[in-house]
Amino acid sequence: MKTCLLAFDTSTELLAVALHAQGRERTLQMPGGAAASGALLPAIHRLLDDAGIGLGALDAIAFGRGPGAFTGLRTSCAVAQGLALGLGRPVLPIDSLLVVAEDARRQAAPQAGAFDVGVAMDARMNEAYAARYRWDAGRWQVVSPPALYTLPALAAAWTEAPRWLAGSAFAAFGERLALAPELPRLGVERDRAAALIALARAAHAAGEAVDAALALPLYLRDKVALTTREREALR
Repeated sequence: MKTCLLAFDTSTELLAVALHAQGRERTLQMPGGAAASGALLPAIHRLLDDAGIGLGALDAIAFGRGPGAFTGLRTSCAVAQGLALGLGRPVLPIDSLLVVAEDARRQAAPQAGAFDVGVAMDARMNEAYAARYRWDAGRWQVVSPPALYTLPALAAAWTEAPRWLAGSAFAAFGERLALAPELPRLGVERDRAAALIALARAAHAAGEAVDAALALPLYLRDKVALTTREREALR
């Protein structure tokens, strides 16, 4: 019997939804952000309808667990948990920064046996969510796990820079993010949904599915806004 997986991520301004069913993949990308909470379920049903199947055909539900936007992570986790509990299916929590790494690998070196990439995403408030990954022997390894960095702290952490850089932070912060300028950078994701479903399939094959009760977000920031005094200090 062929595996049937649903995957979605709402951790960024882009809503990514993907379905692996009947031996093929269907993907959908659209503006997310504040609109994700209202657009996610219709997008899911659109892909299921296109495949001619119902929710009951799913074997597991993958979701982007973060790090990322606070509201987006709550949306992703709540929908994943609600669907999984209702269907009696497990969930597959997917590292949202690893999705960026997988997309970068597909763009830059899809046939390479090794790929070393640092991912940095704009976290606002002059900070970045960042992690480093290495693709080797057909699987991803976490070199440094996702963390929240100030811009100077990230530059200090990556003094030994990865061979590739990817993510929205480089366009957002430009020269303020003082990393090796000679390194190739992939600031725009080509197909986030395709990268997401590829990681979901790998996670499912590796036996990483967990109970729906464990559909929890990865929050790296407790504080989501600056005080008036802090905003004035940055001017």
